[in-house]
Amino acid sequence: MFHLSWKNWQTPVILLIAGALQALSFAPDPLPAWALSPLQLITMAVLVRSIWRAESALQGAARAWLFAFGQFMLGLYWLTISMHTYGFIPLPLAILALAALSCYLAIFATLAGWLTQKIGCVAWSEGEASTRGPLMASLVWAAVWTLCEWLRSTLFTGFPWLNTGYAHTDTWFASWASVSGLYGVTFITSFCAAALAGLVGATHFSPRHQPQRAVAGLLAIACALLGWGLQQMNWSRPSGMPLVVRLVQGNVDQGLKFQPQLLVANIQTHLRLAATPVPAGSPVPQVVLLPETALAAFQHQIDPAAWLAWKELATRQATTILMGAAILDRTTNNYTNSVIAIDRQTDLTKLLQGTDAARYDKHHLVPFGEFIPFGFHWFVEIMRIPMGDFYRGEKEQPAFVVNDQRIAANICYEDAFGEELLPSLSNHNGANILANFSNLGWFGDSFALRQHWQMSRMRAIETSRPMLRATNTGASGAIDHLGRPIATLPAHRAAVLDVTIQGQTGLTPYTKLGNLPVLLVCILILLAALFRRRRT
Repeated sequence: MFHLSWKNWQTPVILLIAGALQALSFAPDPLPAWALSPLQLITMAVLVRSIWRAESALQGAARAWLFAFGQFMLGLYWLTISMHTYGFIPLPLAILALAALSCYLAIFATLAGWLTQKIGCVAWSEGEASTRGPLMASLVWAAVWTLCEWLRSTLFTGFPWLNTGYAHTDTWFASWASVSGLYGVTFITSFCAAALAGLVGATHFSPRHQPQRAVAGLLAIACALLGWGLQQMNWSRPSGMPLVVRLVQGNVDQGLKFQPQLLVANIQTHLRLAATPVPAGSPVPQVVLLPETALAAFQHQIDPAAWLAWKELATRQATTILMGAAILDRTTNNYTNSVIAIDRQTDLTKLLQGTDAARYDKHHLVPFGEFIPFGFHWFVEIMRIPMGDFYRGEKEQPAFVVNDQRIAANICYEDAFGEELLPSLSNHNGANILANFSNLGWFGDSFALRQHWQMSRMRAIETSRPMLRATNTGASGAIDHLGRPIATLPAHRAAVLDVTIQGQTGLTPYTKLGNLPVLLVCILILLAALFRRRRT
């Protein structure tokens, strides 16, 4: 397989298939959890070998682009559901839009392929001295791939979906996230994939570099074993009394969610679920979480009697309700995608005015869904996206205080940006619990739900904090501070989940330092490789 040349049509096909297979490694189903990590390592090894064997940097870049294009076309297929089923775009145009996005996202892999050939390439002709041995070539690959994935997650508001590290959430590799974050996991597993590539067809390396094959392989094994060691570390400790939490999953069909005539019915559905009686002998929930835009209208468009009903529920059960809602500040006319707190002390007059301080306003907005990039208002009009241009919340916002626990909210795919959650933890009154409020109803029963769940698990490992997830259609559930699922609700079913959560205090190395250390390591590797290249 690795001996196919670029001129042979089989090579592009193999790369497209390998990329598509890698797309299956970012969440369980259809594959079991144990298969995800090996699949990612093997498919990336196919890519690395293909780039190393390329005849030029341009060819290496093209091979990386094909691989990434296959990955994004399959891994993000669920975007066509939102565009076609709920956005009313004809299916061929929705697929074309997905292809255009995949072409763009694959550019970052293209850069990685080009840089690998330019900085860390290996001469493959048998008997010819290679410019890089397998150890340095593997390090260069890990560095450029990690930097390019970081760029993809950062430039133009970023799109961190299908990052390599998420494929290893259920392995020892994931423990590195507490030290170096998601990109540390990406660096280590990319190195391991390259080391694996170097072990196959070893006669292609210069004989003087053969010992490096064993060194690279041993380092890969050491990384996994060190991950097991990191798994034994306690980065945080329990703080305060455990909190009894109720997660509400309304399962409101996205096609009906924003229809005005169904607004009252949707409110009643969520109110009924939130008020579900607890079994005899079970504790009453101290906090109730409802998903993003659980009430699909601005707060002043909802009958005040409905808000009174929510406050009465909170008073009767002595609970705090955290609810996703669209809030219009009627003093400024700015509207936000928010999470609001309702308890017995809530001032309904301020809430209706949109000036109640007990809320979190989403900071990292979704292009097209929550803000309209310049020149694209026509696209949003075609998609019929309601509430399409929100006001951005501040980077640092106070946590919700419930009893002696502090809950830091994030909305939708904000928890895909691990570094953006850190300010809520590192200040003096840092949060003990993370909570994600999402509505993935746009994407049906697809990969999106399970991929997002894996991201939340990675955030829990990075921060050593439990993560709660309240979503409209799934995946709703609770994750402990080690990233292990505590309990979940079945997708696409209206239900509630009562669970006890223990808040944590203490900072992981990643929480203190963020992405900077791993990015510096990557840059230093590339500088060292450039220096060696200039000397040869």
